[in-house]
Amino acid sequence: QVQLVESGGGLVQPGESLRLSCAASEFTFSTYWMYWVRQAPGKGLDWVSYMAPGGGLPKYASSVNGRFTVSRDNKNTMYLQMNRLKPEDTAVYYCAADTIFRTGRWNYLGQGTQVTVSS
Repeated sequence: QVQLVESGGGLVQPGESLRLSCAASEFTFSTYWMYWVRQAPGKGLDWVSYMAPGGGLPKYASSVNGRFTVSRDNKNTMYLQMNRLKPEDTAVYYCAADTIFRTGRWNYLGQGTQVTVSS
């Protein structure tokens, strides 16, 4: 069974950095579209970044472009490096996977990790 487990969230001050991890089991990155998505308080799920099966350059939402970077290793772990964090980045961050490209209702979604940016 496909399983996604996020970690690395926490409380940071504006301008600081965090790196989130997503450990994936029972599938390979070469088969799935991989996403980082987030849900801010009182709002719906929004995609932050996605990467096509097999790799290639990730795409980023305009709100995070230039500050966030996605990478992955060869052990089925995906990362989200978040720099110059802003209070509006406060959200629960999830990794998601699907066999097709979607902008919502992803087939697999992790349990999420809380990121809070506050002074």
